Amino acid sequence: KRYLALSGWVVSPCSHMVIHTLRIFETSSSQVPNFPEYVVVGVLNDLEILRCDGETRRNKPKQEWMNRVTEDDPLFWIWTTQLCVNYLQRSKGNIENIKQLLNQTEGAHIWQWMFGCDWDDETDDITGYVQCAFDGEDFISLDPSTESWVAAKSEAVFTKMRWERSGQIQRYKHYIHKVCNVGLKNFVRYGEKTLRRTELPLVSLLQKSSSSPVTCHATGFYPDRARLFWTKDGDELLEDVDPGEILPNEDATFQTSVTLDLSSVPSKDWDRYHCVFQVSGDKKKYVTRLDQSKIRTNGESGPTLSFRAEPSQNLGAKVRPLGACIQAPTPGLGGAPAAPYRTTS
Repeated sequence: KRYLALSGWVVSPCSHMVIHTLRIFETSSSQVPNFPEYVVVGVLNDLEILRCDGETRRNKPKQEWMNRVTEDDPLFWIWTTQLCVNYLQRSKGNIENIKQLLNQTEGAHIWQWMFGCDWDDETDDITGYVQCAFDGEDFISLDPSTESWVAAKSEAVFTKMRWERSGQIQRYKHYIHKVCNVGLKNFVRYGEKTLRRTELPLVSLLQKSSSSPVTCHATGFYPDRARLFWTKDGDELLEDVDPGEILPNEDATFQTSVTLDLSSVPSKDWDRYHCVFQVSGDKKKYVTRLDQSKIRTNGESGPTLSFRAEPSQNLGAKVRPLGACIQAPTPGLGGAPAAPYRTTS
């Protein structure tokens, strides 16, 4: 499931470095139908690796290779399960307190807390994050650059002052550099084969009707650090295009799409347009030519025509994507200060 809190990633193709991310999302809910009152999810590089909720009351691995964690900590699943149960018992009090503070005691509500860190595997730098939200809106967060709490609304000022007095910043600095840092590096090591794999997408050309914009849809790719864009004569288009989000598939791959408005383009010029898929940091570009005979519309029967991405030959050399360096951490939101895992001696 995708929660209100979304994890993030950072990649810089200029130096080919990858910044690995670990996020622990804790969510407490009140009167939300078909949703657990309490759930904790661990996400590594946008891949769910562990989960515990109020129904199972057990912390469980979501990836087979996460069972290797017991190589370094034989009791990991036992003590993290106990943490989950302890915080489950406190979660109702946490969300009731915030409801009273914001004077929103009726109806459905969600309180979220996120703790995590980024690791630059080239420089070994670590950046930490702590963020809290109520009903999908920022409440309070830790500014890692100034090492101070930032209240997103006036009602959070009391919490900011209380956390400053209780030394929460020093506590989280310890968690980030001594706990999250170690856990993140270990988890990357366990799942290295999976995390460093590359899977190319199936690419489809779609239209709602013959007069609608054309959508280039790519699915089944990994990692999610990728771009899908339209070009004309090899140059990236910035106008008349509508890029979509990168979304997860159930098989731990990803999908995305980008739509191109061709209403003012004569059909004889369509072959000048190409849909390009590129993994960030990889020089190879996978190009699909805009061919009217390969477009499916809603009115057509039969399966959608899909093409496995193949590296371009002549066309790829002409593509000039904009924005050579991307650094866009998008940390999520999340419920109450806690240590999600520990180091071992």
